[in-house]
Amino acid sequence: MKTEKNIQALDPVNLGVPLFSVLIIWIVYWAEVKFNFSLNYLGVSPHSFVGLRGVIFSPLIHGSIEHLYSNTIPLFLLTLALFYFYRKLAFKVFLMGWLLSGLLTWLMGEEGSHHIGASGLIYVFASFLFFKGIWSKHYRLMSLSFIVVFLYGSLVWGVLPGVPGISWEGHLAGFIAGLLLALFYRNVIVVEKKKYEWEKESYLEEEDEFMKHFDENGNFIPTSELYPDVEDENSTQSDSSDNELKIIYSFKAKENKE
Repeated sequence: MKTEKNIQALDPVNLGVPLFSVLIIWIVYWAEVKFNFSLNYLGVSPHSFVGLRGVIFSPLIHGSIEHLYSNTIPLFLLTLALFYFYRKLAFKVFLMGWLLSGLLTWLMGEEGSHHIGASGLIYVFASFLFFKGIWSKHYRLMSLSFIVVFLYGSLVWGVLPGVPGISWEGHLAGFIAGLLLALFYRNVIVVEKKKYEWEKESYLEEEDEFMKHFDENGNFIPTSELYPDVEDENSTQSDSSDNELKIIYSFKAKENKE
């Protein structure tokens, strides 16, 4: 198995990437409003060669302030969780999830439609955090999986068709991308379990000081019986120290009598 370092502390990278992700989508929307232009044409346009550019640009573009606001908090929290708990995998999952969800949307979407918004990335991160945490079998990462379900479990309804104007294909593509990435990195250990001495391959039971106190039947052997020579030597030293004669001198000033 591959091995990764333990969970990282909250440092400038772990906090900076989520903040920058949110900041950039707000800057793009602000520029559209400020200079009165629209970038919606840069979204994913399925089955169109030109529409492939949306794989890169679509997560940065939002159709309204409500659309932007609804994606801001989930994007920040899920990106923060990704970089905090899976630091060594985070950049790979972020970039691969970005591209893979866009490509799947391009393949699955209806021809002639346009797909924009960071919701595809949100589904990537939510799906990855859930499945990777469950498969890790580590209590902390599994707890994160349940937190994701508790906060964003309703996202599962977004992968189903039915609401006009909602890119359920983009949501489904993000969900599948996150699942595939979690499966791909399934054997990567993020948090190493501490190994005790008896769990290590170099462990020898006959050299273990604790195990020496038990015979083949499991009976306890006192230290005095296990090491009689050492016990006798300690007793001799103790007895000799008790029989030592100690002389203590004290000085008393002579009193002057008038």
